[in-house]
Amino acid sequence: MFERSYLQEIIKRIKEPRRFIQVLMGPRQVGKTTLVTQLVAQYSYSYHFVSADAVSAAGTVWLEQQWETARLLMKQQEGQEFLLIIDEIQKIANWSETVKLLWDTDTREGNTVKVILLGSSRLLLQQGLTESLAGRFETMYMGHWSFREMQGAFGWDAHKYAWFGGYPGAAALVDEEDRWKRYVRDSLIDTSISRDILMLTRVDKPALMRRLFELGCNYSGQIMAYSKMLGQLVDAGNTTTLAHYLGLLDTAGLLAGLEKYDSKLIRKRSSSPKFQVHNTALISAQRDDNFDEIRRQPGQWGRIVESAVGAHLLNSAYSGGYNIHYWREGRYEVDFVLERRGKVIGLEVKSGNKQTGVAMPAFSKAVVPDKVLLVGASGIPWADFLSMEPSDLF
Repeated sequence: MFERSYLQEIIKRIKEPRRFIQVLMGPRQVGKTTLVTQLVAQYSYSYHFVSADAVSAAGTVWLEQQWETARLLMKQQEGQEFLLIIDEIQKIANWSETVKLLWDTDTREGNTVKVILLGSSRLLLQQGLTESLAGRFETMYMGHWSFREMQGAFGWDAHKYAWFGGYPGAAALVDEEDRWKRYVRDSLIDTSISRDILMLTRVDKPALMRRLFELGCNYSGQIMAYSKMLGQLVDAGNTTTLAHYLGLLDTAGLLAGLEKYDSKLIRKRSSSPKFQVHNTALISAQRDDNFDEIRRQPGQWGRIVESAVGAHLLNSAYSGGYNIHYWREGRYEVDFVLERRGKVIGLEVKSGNKQTGVAMPAFSKAVVPDKVLLVGASGIPWADFLSMEPSDLF
């Protein structure tokens, strides 16, 4: 079985003598549950693994019951420590307050129950951690599968990855592309929106959110003013609503709205967003073209390649500790701007018939970046770039 790089890191953490709450978050179908299964196979002590997703109306009482089960099993088995794993923890209302109470009780009583919490809603997890569990947890973000991971597990080349993306559970269906598209739409897109956003967060216009997602996938890699979105979406309300929905789609690992890079934070946050999918499968599954057809269309294929590069940068941003933006002044535009600890990198993607070399001089003069890079054409081959770790660029 293929093992993601996260496995050894989390094993190392769990083996440490000190107690802490390990929070593992990431989008649906990226292998969080599989990773935990691989983890417990290498764990020396006993464990209790449950999912709040499998229990209707799971609440704090259910959470207390699971915690008490772990305590009793550890006592019965006379173990030195015990591992409690709870999946989809964000489905439980006020989960963080209950976890804090139970954790602090174990600390006072000397119970060595270690805890791993898994969840697919980064927004709800971060809210709970910030509000109640300060100083008691460590986080790990699992993004969509990278090109190197899909290549290692399934033998894909970069072109196949750019079109079919990084969903390992759907990999076996790519030879039947219509079936693959139905699976991605029904089991991944619809499930993520309905169960990770609509069931957990107040959304007054769910149909609008779905249309915004479809629009963003169709225009991935392109900048669109909120005023233009209002013109394309029925019953769109106002720009604040669209910005909020786009933020929710981002935290679910579906669609981001990259902000314009500017040294003035206020201008950055009020900018027109650049749509960027977290996984190019979200584009492909909604298009009529198939893999062979799209590769015969240089302009359209170039957009897929640019979105694959953007998704690679986006999925590494959280764990890599950098921010990702775009830059535009007048007719000059730089595809991606990476920012970490005061260092700035400008990155241009040359794909299809896209003109290159025009914007970088203007960007360099205006921003004075630490580094500028070209992906594609005479620069770094885009397939090679997908094999790189973006944080190493700094």
